[in-house]
Amino acid sequence: MHPLELAKISKCLSVETRIRLLRLIKDQSLCVGALAKRLGITPGAVSQHLRVLKAADLIIPEKRGYFMHYQINQRVIDRWVCSLSQAFGREAGREYGERIFPISLDSKGEKNV
Repeated sequence: MHPLELAKISKCLSVETRIRLLRLIKDQSLCVGALAKRLGITPGAVSQHLRVLKAADLIIPEKRGYFMHYQINQRVIDRWVCSLSQAFGREAGREYGERIFPISLDSKGEKNV
């Protein structure tokens, strides 16, 4: 992965709400309304975050009837993790495993304390 692409994705993922959003769509695709409800933010704010994630190719939109549903683009996430590991001398997934998203969230995408 080119260093500019690596930096673009890293910058995109530096926003907590985007991490929470990606965690919500990791296992199931959701529409803007469902994401807004679970994140506790407006649909407009969700749409802005989705726009940034889409520009970084981190999500895959899918039209279902009248609504767009979004799912994580695991291929890009895997390439990003692998590139970070190579850039900083670690094999992907070896030492950190599930610690890619270290913030623990409940089913609504809220932080667990």
